[in-house]
Amino acid sequence: MPSAAAPEQRRVLIPPTLQPAPLVLGQAVHRLAGRSMGTTWQVDWVGPRQVQPTAVQHALQSALDELVRQMSTWEADSELSRFCRLPEGAWQVLPPDFFLVMQAALQVAEASGGAFDPTVAPAVDHWGFGPTGRHDEAGFSAPAAALPVAPAWQALQLDSRQHAMRQPGGCRLDLSAIAKGHGVDVMARVLRERGIASFLVELGGELRGEGHKPDGQPWWIALEHPPGAELPSTVLALHGLSVATSGDYRRAYQAGGQVRSHTIDPRSGEPVAHGLASVSVLHADAMWADSWATALTVLGPQAGPACAEAQGLAALFISREADGRFSEHLSPALRAFLA
Repeated sequence: MPSAAAPEQRRVLIPPTLQPAPLVLGQAVHRLAGRSMGTTWQVDWVGPRQVQPTAVQHALQSALDELVRQMSTWEADSELSRFCRLPEGAWQVLPPDFFLVMQAALQVAEASGGAFDPTVAPAVDHWGFGPTGRHDEAGFSAPAAALPVAPAWQALQLDSRQHAMRQPGGCRLDLSAIAKGHGVDVMARVLRERGIASFLVELGGELRGEGHKPDGQPWWIALEHPPGAELPSTVLALHGLSVATSGDYRRAYQAGGQVRSHTIDPRSGEPVAHGLASVSVLHADAMWADSWATALTVLGPQAGPACAEAQGLAALFISREADGRFSEHLSPALRAFLA
């Protein structure tokens, strides 16, 4: 059962297993930043002296630009947009990153009973969170009801040998709840390929840390809390680990006295409205942390923790109670991180 906690408390989380890391004592920390996927990114890294920051910046931005070219819902000429326009029964060969993300998306969809759904684009657009008819644009009128739900993720077919996907007919994809996490993983890969083993990567609030800082400390980060939540701060040693947070306070709007969250329940076609304010998921890969944070948020304050326990996920759930206070629940896998 979730329980309220005093605001002055502080919780420290340390991964049960620590990865070996090279010594970087006394070396300089470099900081790079940019924009991608409609948000910002930042990287702090410690690496060999011969590695030029400008070259790293270019490599990171180029890798992210390629992911946008493949999986953007907003770009009409992206690989994703091209798939959405295919006629029924047509196959499209996907680039490796796109194919990997689709494989993961369908696995999470299956494991979560459809709480995560890569074909949720029509509902996202319907509620004003897509590329057109946005809720933050002049003239937007909030819908009175959801679109009829016709889940299509079960109809998607992947060909592992050809790295291809079949259009079942009228299927529109939205990978916003998983592609950003994969972007973090790709950024980490770019850094490793350049001999950089100690870094902290952040893309739109999703993070990954490896190695340690020049003072020998890990990359300490604070888990995100909803605004106004008087709960203990949770500090995590992000060491060979990724974390993603899904919150109903992000990109929400009010209509008819109701708050419309950008997180859509694909099973109903409506924004979630069950009191679960945020879910943070820790995972070895940011792609899985990102997608599971969304799935657990959709599942809600009862089914979400049950699913996290069944899947062995390290997750922090924060809920709004009827009296206006916040409560929290730590999954068993997350409790293993307690210092």
